[in-house]
Amino acid sequence: MSLRAILALDDVILPCRDLAAARAFYRDILGFCLKEDTSQWVGFDLGGRRLVLRPRGAWLAWNDGPLPQGSAAVQLAFRVARDDVDRAYEELCARQVDIVEAPLDQAFGHRTCFFRDSEGNVLEIYAEI
Repeated sequence: MSLRAILALDDVILPCRDLAAARAFYRDILGFCLKEDTSQWVGFDLGGRRLVLRPRGAWLAWNDGPLPQGSAAVQLAFRVARDDVDRAYEELCARQVDIVEAPLDQAFGHRTCFFRDSEGNVLEIYAEI
């Protein structure tokens, strides 16, 4: 196989310290559609792609250990319609999600809102403006 055979990103896999809390965050807070739920991973369907949560260190030849406090392992960005950025922010606040930055029009042409998931990863909801 050549590396040029890679044509798409199919799965995003997030290692988790607390799989149950991460499952609850993505299912109950963000409302993602749960497709697989095992003791080794949890899979959500996201429009033809899959977000997979797995216990940190499971099945891997490496285990990076915990991240330093206040750092993020990954940033995920979810595109929505312009008005939905502010609506999502209001919902996140009502659900007491850790907001990093309230909705803001950025110079690069996006309206963004940044927040953290249960693992401390930075998530972004954005719209092109």
